[in-house]
Amino acid sequence: MPEGRIPRLRADEVIRVLRRNGFALAGTSGSHQKWRNLATGKQVIVAYHRGKTLPLGTMKSIMEGSGLEAIEWS
Repeated sequence: MPEGRIPRLRADEVIRVLRRNGFALAGTSGSHQKWRNLATGKQVIVAYHRGKTLPLGTMKSIMEGSGLEAIEWS
């Protein structure tokens, strides 16, 4: 993926990446899930709508909040 490009992913795909990188489900509220990495102290909120692609702004927020490199999301 080119530098600075935001991937178009569904919530299930985002959760798979988060789990692979040490994040665990910390709680839910309605359709939103809180994922936390205890090793890094990072936390992100994922809007879980099965099968729908996350909006670009939401995806950007998740990427920045997770602290993961862009290559992890490809």
